[in-house]
Amino acid sequence: MEKAMEILKELIEEDKLSKAILSDKEKRSNANYNKVNIKPVTIKGIRKYQFEYFIDNKVVHENLGVEDSISKFIDLLRFDFRQGLFKTVNGEIQLIKTSENKFKVKKINDATFEVNKEHNREKNYILKDGEKIDFLMLLGVMDSNGKVYKKKYDKFKQINKFLEIVNDIFENFDDKEKLKIVDFGCGKSYLTFALYYYLTQIKNVEANIVGLDLKEDVINYCNQVKDNLKYNGLKFICSDIKDYKFEGDLDLVVTLHACDTATDIALVNAIKWNTKVILSVPCCQHELFDKINNIELMPMLKHGIIKERLNSLVTDSLRGLYLEKYGYQVNMLEFIDMEHTPKNIMIRAIKKSNKVDHKKILEINEYKKTWNLDRIFIDEYIDKTLNVEES
Repeated sequence: MEKAMEILKELIEEDKLSKAILSDKEKRSNANYNKVNIKPVTIKGIRKYQFEYFIDNKVVHENLGVEDSISKFIDLLRFDFRQGLFKTVNGEIQLIKTSENKFKVKKINDATFEVNKEHNREKNYILKDGEKIDFLMLLGVMDSNGKVYKKKYDKFKQINKFLEIVNDIFENFDDKEKLKIVDFGCGKSYLTFALYYYLTQIKNVEANIVGLDLKEDVINYCNQVKDNLKYNGLKFICSDIKDYKFEGDLDLVVTLHACDTATDIALVNAIKWNTKVILSVPCCQHELFDKINNIELMPMLKHGIIKERLNSLVTDSLRGLYLEKYGYQVNMLEFIDMEHTPKNIMIRAIKKSNKVDHKKILEINEYKKTWNLDRIFIDEYIDKTLNVEES
């Protein structure tokens, strides 16, 4: 199935899909739809995919952003359908599920299919190449005419990728007129400036964003840039995540590449501040490396490089469970680092309830038993920070 999923992701991410038809419903599927058609659409200049569900004699539509479309596609093929037909710019492809629950990939013909003409490549990006954008020019991504420098094009694409994710979660903000945001570990702040520009110039909302980082020279540079841009709702502070104080509720917490337990500190503080949406890309998950143990998985744990990757997955899975425990709906997305490091996991959490989910407490405890884990850093920090009665 992995090869089929890679093909699918490429079709969507690189805008090569004209239309897809999913059919031959799985007998074990509980879905009420019998067929799903998918096609690219443009809504307010943003690329999305429309999922058309055929339910008896009616049709239901759902429009999703790029990342959510990939997740939805994978779920539909994994659980609900045995066949997919894809009309692409490079030909027609068919996926057929085998009895071993794998997909055979078959190219039917070389006929080319145009992607929706109203949905052209220029509209793929929220920020446009050739359009003068002040912060991109000042940060050296664009020249004075708004043309993206060739050597900066990967960075330009990743900024747009991040903004697509933000665009997908925008509707979850209750008060869209004035947003309060904290960016932990902002670094050189390409994404922080992009976020401020997107909210104030494209969405036309008032945004107050605080960027935090430990490097004083970086913070001084970012404050100089924001002063030059007159981004008055944006400020940068040299501070450790655990020392930052905030009163009230937050709309968004961004924490990209906070190292090791700094991610846990950021997530717990986000919970404390009743943050509506959390976007977190963890980094350098070291804490559990020497703690995880499962005798049945020793063939994996005895190899350092495999154990390191497994450790990261165990750590981030636990973080997702803790967020669910405190009322968040959690999705794991793929996110590519700005500096071309390997693909990372982004934890996207959206607040759905203010109650502690006691079922998740049991799930966390059982999961920790699987890996022979006792109390870990996030447990201690939750006790110290949230003071929630869970008995």
